[in-house]
Amino acid sequence: MLFIIIGIVICSESISGYKVRKQQDKVFAQYLAAEPVDTVWRGWNKYEIPTYSDSGKLIWYGHELIANTSYYLGPKGVVAQKSNGMNCQNCHLDGGIIPFGNNFGKVYATYPQFRARNNGMQSIYDRVNDCFERSLNGTKMDTATHEMQAIYAYMKWLGDGVPKGEAEEGTSIMKLKYLDRAANPVLGSEIYIAKCQNCHGDKGEGQLNFEKSSYSYPPLWGEHSYNDGAGLYRISSFAGFVKNNMPFGTDYHDPKLTDEEAWDVAAFVNSQSRPHKEQREDWKNIGQKPIDFPYGPYVDSFIEQQHKFGPFTAIKDFKKQ
Repeated sequence: MLFIIIGIVICSESISGYKVRKQQDKVFAQYLAAEPVDTVWRGWNKYEIPTYSDSGKLIWYGHELIANTSYYLGPKGVVAQKSNGMNCQNCHLDGGIIPFGNNFGKVYATYPQFRARNNGMQSIYDRVNDCFERSLNGTKMDTATHEMQAIYAYMKWLGDGVPKGEAEEGTSIMKLKYLDRAANPVLGSEIYIAKCQNCHGDKGEGQLNFEKSSYSYPPLWGEHSYNDGAGLYRISSFAGFVKNNMPFGTDYHDPKLTDEEAWDVAAFVNSQSRPHKEQREDWKNIGQKPIDFPYGPYVDSFIEQQHKFGPFTAIKDFKKQ
């Protein structure tokens, strides 16, 4: 009789536990269903590159060139001297695989494409050379070189599975809402001192690595930084980039800067001195210039200062007319 009673108790407790687990599973399923699905593009990790094949070895070298550009192609590059000492991944984070981190997720899917800044169609090779001349303040590479072919192979590999002609979420720099005022370099300097200076230096000079061969933290202005023809010289691009990625280690799920702080620090950094690139051949159709492009001429009557720092809403409204 005792064994029968014990059996009934155990059975009853098992049924009760089963019901509790079922209820918990139901609640958890409801929680998952209510959570937004994260569909942003994320790039392959470099250790997934199939280095056992010749094509994989070329892809790996392409990643190496993106991550360690200065070692191969910097002022003391072991292959050639093509750039200013920065690495591609100083701007294209972690080899160009981070969501909203200026990544390469849409490159292979969307190139060749028409680019108004360059007044015509651009190939991937053209776009890479654009970065060498602007963001790296250097010179073009011959498209037939082993290095250019390796960079192309890496970008093609990263774009595997992205439908042709599509740009998946997270593959562009996030566009922040325009402020109802001009971005303020003075306020931005305070943000820079508090949240950026520790890595990038009080003069924006960045930090070289231990071997002094490239930058662990890139210079944000000065002779070794990107020039005034680079994409990040537009403060909307700089603001969207730092909002989701800075201070270093920030993830877009948990930004450390407010939108206003991102705009203001962008205004501060891009008001500092940097190399100049001759841009007379850019934007032949001035009506296609972005509203925050900092140099005239423009199709509207707004001054350069407003095109550079804002407020931008009035310019945007004019363009809609």
